[in-house]
Amino acid sequence: MIGSFRKSVFSAAVLLTMSASVVLAQKQEALPFAAGETLVYEAKLSKIVSGLPIADLTFVVANGTPGELQIRADARSKGTLLKLAHYSFLYSFASSIDTSNFRINSTERKTTEKERVRTGEAKFDYGEKRVTYLETDPAEPMKPPRKIASGIEDKTQDVVSGIYSLRLLPLGIGKRFDITVSDSGLVYDVPVRVAAREKQKSVLGNVWCYRLEPEVFGPGRMVEDKGSMSIWITDDARRIPVRSRIDTSFGRVEVRLRSISTPSLTASTTTTATRW
Repeated sequence: MIGSFRKSVFSAAVLLTMSASVVLAQKQEALPFAAGETLVYEAKLSKIVSGLPIADLTFVVANGTPGELQIRADARSKGTLLKLAHYSFLYSFASSIDTSNFRINSTERKTTEKERVRTGEAKFDYGEKRVTYLETDPAEPMKPPRKIASGIEDKTQDVVSGIYSLRLLPLGIGKRFDITVSDSGLVYDVPVRVAAREKQKSVLGNVWCYRLEPEVFGPGRMVEDKGSMSIWITDDARRIPVRSRIDTSFGRVEVRLRSISTPSLTASTTTTATRW
């Protein structure tokens, strides 16, 4: 149960802004985010007790080689999950993104679950239309790496680049998008529906947002268990993901934006959240 819950939380966190295979090619200067943007979220669990902090999530955008953006994402357990479940995790992703087509070029990841550590790297070859993922155990350097290879579409994302590609979509109530996401060498098709336009209380104030409903739960999906997810993204030029709600068999997880720093886009302003 902990394993399924952990994957649900992280997938939700990282999928806060999801990926879209229908994103049009855009120049880097036209993107609603740039090097220097940092988004920090807090995840809380409600089961028997409401709103217990369980994880912090951070996303940082940086410049890479010419024509690329580097995005780092970290999810770190805290609070109730550590104290009651005696379980800890730290997931770290580094994604290299081709900004001309806005698609993933490569992914480096490190997962730490208590004492268990794994490192992995995914390479995306669009000429061969294939992703190859290699995972190693640092504790057993002589053990052959685990290898997974899958076919990919011309515009494929990993879970991190997908976060930011969602912010490029032409959102509107009733619109639907088909999404291609690769995680650990496997490839998933994810339908996303724009369900509503609603006001949300956030660190940015009371802002109008689009509510998106990606289908990430169920047989053959990214998370095999039963569940549902909603994501709220601001209806403005910045397209900031301010909230996600994930309902699972383990309970409800609320992920909310706690702080944002956008020096390249908002004259070096930083907004810091109040408690929620």
